[in-house]
Amino acid sequence: MSETTHDSAVAMSAPSSSDEGLTPAQRAQKYGLSQSGARPGLLEYIGQLWHRRHFISAFASAKLTAQYSQAKLGQVWQVATPLLNAAVYYLIFGVLIGTSRGVPNYIPFLVTGVFIFTFTQSSVMAGTRAISGSLGLVRALHFPRACLPISFCLMQLQQLLFSMGVLVIILLSFGQVPTWSWLLVFPALTLQFVFNTGLAMVMARLGAKTPDLAQLMPFIMRTWMYASGVMFSMSVILQGKDVPKFVEVILNANPAVVYIDLMRFALIDTFKASQLPPHVWAFAGGWALLMGVVGFVYFWKAEERYGRG
Repeated sequence: MSETTHDSAVAMSAPSSSDEGLTPAQRAQKYGLSQSGARPGLLEYIGQLWHRRHFISAFASAKLTAQYSQAKLGQVWQVATPLLNAAVYYLIFGVLIGTSRGVPNYIPFLVTGVFIFTFTQSSVMAGTRAISGSLGLVRALHFPRACLPISFCLMQLQQLLFSMGVLVIILLSFGQVPTWSWLLVFPALTLQFVFNTGLAMVMARLGAKTPDLAQLMPFIMRTWMYASGVMFSMSVILQGKDVPKFVEVILNANPAVVYIDLMRFALIDTFKASQLPPHVWAFAGGWALLMGVVGFVYFWKAEERYGRG
């Protein structure tokens, strides 16, 4: 290092007499310094995410490929896992408990419910660990932290699309013929993906602060599943029951019920419009908008705190 450069470095590191009495914030303002890792503005943050869209997609694909890399069957487990869950639920609920009574095409009905709820369940569970399980990456590199929960939700969407191929085979095996209503799958899945991503961002921030939350979430998700008509028809259960009106409204407004029933209506011809919750598309869009916006802003508010403690 030359003598001139050395003298400049010393001058920069040693405060001058004019700096005495200044607070760190005032000193930073005087020399044009900014906080390392400070949270950007909301619009700037969205722009940063857009510029990293290829990273988000590649990271999701890589995580999906690595998820079953140690298993001999590999990617087959992406489809086998929800199918085995559906088989267990059919044995217990459809055969032993008898929830299949009054539900035409019960197996397509059940498999659709299991696949769609698993999409939300896996997104929430992955979101809960998105920050706490990636601390090495968070502390080593500077990037918008929202890339992580978005990537994990995109990974779950890719996994669902694999499962949808098997679901189509099951539907065709039980006499379901493709109709124009199958096109409703695309807006329904889009709205559910936005809802899942917003909820995953909420859980990512909570999970970053309280890692033990990941141990509690399976119990919460299992309770949510049992209240969401995955293994039974909500309209059949409520029919003829003296249920308080507010309870019925809450059950029908359950976002899991909304998205599951929309997919059943789109794919199964015996699932009629009369079985859908009231104002189902308004609820689907409202939940997606509410959770997407609230979840994104809530996560962004803590951007500068992730990985710091």
